[in-house]
Amino acid sequence: MFEGNVFGDLDGRLCEALSESGYLKPTPIQEKAIPHLLGGRDMIGIAQTGTGKTAAFMLPILQHLLKIRKPRRVGHPRALILSPTRELAVQTAENTRRYAVHANLPLACLIGGVSQYGQVKDVKKGAEIVIACPGRLIDLMTQGIIFLDQVECFVLDEADRMLDMGFLPDIKRIISKLPCVRQSMFFSATMSPEVSRLAGEMVKDPVKIEISPDKPAVEKINQSVMSVAKSSKDSLLIHLLGTHPEWTKVIVFAKMRHGADRVVRKLNRERISSAAIHSDKTQNQRTKALEGFKKGDVRVLVATDIASRGIDVKEVSCVINLDLPLETESYVHRIGRTARAGESGVAISFVSPEERGLLKAVERFIKKTIRFDNDHPFLPEASAAGQADGLPQAPWNERGNAQGKKNRDGKKRRRKVNFAGRRQPDFRQKG
Repeated sequence: MFEGNVFGDLDGRLCEALSESGYLKPTPIQEKAIPHLLGGRDMIGIAQTGTGKTAAFMLPILQHLLKIRKPRRVGHPRALILSPTRELAVQTAENTRRYAVHANLPLACLIGGVSQYGQVKDVKKGAEIVIACPGRLIDLMTQGIIFLDQVECFVLDEADRMLDMGFLPDIKRIISKLPCVRQSMFFSATMSPEVSRLAGEMVKDPVKIEISPDKPAVEKINQSVMSVAKSSKDSLLIHLLGTHPEWTKVIVFAKMRHGADRVVRKLNRERISSAAIHSDKTQNQRTKALEGFKKGDVRVLVATDIASRGIDVKEVSCVINLDLPLETESYVHRIGRTARAGESGVAISFVSPEERGLLKAVERFIKKTIRFDNDHPFLPEASAAGQADGLPQAPWNERGNAQGKKNRDGKKRRRKVNFAGRRQPDFRQKG
């Protein structure tokens, strides 16, 4: 079945699991990465989310563990995958269990926010694979429950996100406990100078794989912008969900945690099943919300940017940006929740007049002008009058004031603008 592609080089037990999961053809990153990783090379992989990179590194690791069998040592895993968020770690663990369903390769998923009891139990069963967030892993290392001296395969996933979240000291501490002789895999969506320095410290003579690094993977997503006043965004959301019953799985991104909770309350009052996922929720609440969304019991998942990367939910019909992100790169990761695995999808951004600057920044980043769709009943008056596409005029740029006062030389002078009481937005608030 896998003749002519890299899956055919894998152990029969892995091939059987892939066939049962519907994997017939590798994605570009899998096609490029798997042969090198099967050969034992270190790797730097630069790829946007949703490209299939989890299977690209996990299948070669499973192949290695099956090919070279060793007696299990409790608390001494042979493979370690570091993830920046709990959701990504859980998702990676679920995928790994699916790939290894016919192989006897126990794993442990170590994440914070929940009791460590079940995780320690998995480690003590002889887990050969550990998928972990840095904080919980260091906790268990400090307690003498887990040791990294036998790790043969190491993966740092979403490295740029790790650095954004301040995990660099933890990562360096973990790497210092790894054996010098190992296979290392480094994956990131972007390569800033800081990320490049970390990669240089981690890998040796690596193969570098790049999947369209300069062109975000948004071509198959039907993107649009809707002009709407801030006060009408919730009403527009309810209107769209009511007029598009074919959208069975919708992810809505809000900027703030309290905003996500407010939207969920309003949607549930309208009998639109919804749940929120953000950093104020316990891990059990987040897991329950995500599972309900995957099963279809929850139609709308309302999230902050904590969920914008690494969550692989099949058949997401639409992504709606209730608020545009302050970091333009987050826009790509958000809308990447739809159009997964080669499918198409819809992404709609609600933009108030105050957010036009953020929209222009997003368009510069993706090198594309996003079309306006103003065919809805909540269009602001200014947009209806045809003024939607212009950026708001800066308050200190007072042009055309024919009645303005004049200087002593007879020239008009600009009216002074009083900035008293004006506040800059707090960009440090966490979502």
